[in-house]
Amino acid sequence: MRSLRLMMKEQTPLYIFVAVLFLVGVVFGALIVSALTLDQQQELSDYLGNFFVTVDQQGLPAAPDSYWEIAALNLKWIGLIWILGLSVIGLPGILILDFLKGVLIGFTVGCMVSEYSWHGMLFALVSVAPHNIVLIPVLLVGSAAAIAFSLLMIRSRVLGQRRSPVTRPFVMYTMLSLGLAVLVLGISGFEAWVSPTMMRWVTPMLVPKG
Repeated sequence: MRSLRLMMKEQTPLYIFVAVLFLVGVVFGALIVSALTLDQQQELSDYLGNFFVTVDQQGLPAAPDSYWEIAALNLKWIGLIWILGLSVIGLPGILILDFLKGVLIGFTVGCMVSEYSWHGMLFALVSVAPHNIVLIPVLLVGSAAAIAFSLLMIRSRVLGQRRSPVTRPFVMYTMLSLGLAVLVLGISGFEAWVSPTMMRWVTPMLVPKG
């Protein structure tokens, strides 16, 4: 456990790097909303309107059904990051995933605010923010560990530097990834059971009256 904490402390610069990359993705995703054409904005508005009407009238899927879908999706992010960290050529893919995650969140929040102003911001706060407050740091920690291990592989296997044993770093990297996967299962539970309830509280504000 002490070695794991030391490893995470040594990777602090990588945490900062991936966090900045994620934030750049958030900004880029928000800017995409303003770049949509009028037709695209209308299609998006119609889709959101139908979605909110459906949620208001029928609710969301039962939590047990949606939990495994949400958990599987989140675990795929963790698993893919772990796999990319094992390969020398996976480093760019890790950076792309972090940027893409930021773009998705930025675009989602941007759409809510663009279409529904403060009510849209409130919906984003209850539907996007709560679980992502924990999920995003989990993904960024996993990404930093994957980048560190990938760089170790590059130095050891490609650049021909002193071949330090990779068994111990691999074990710590895998243990960290497994711990993050367990956290993701808990976060997915919150997203499946708590978030839909909060979303239903806010949805009536976004459905046209009459």
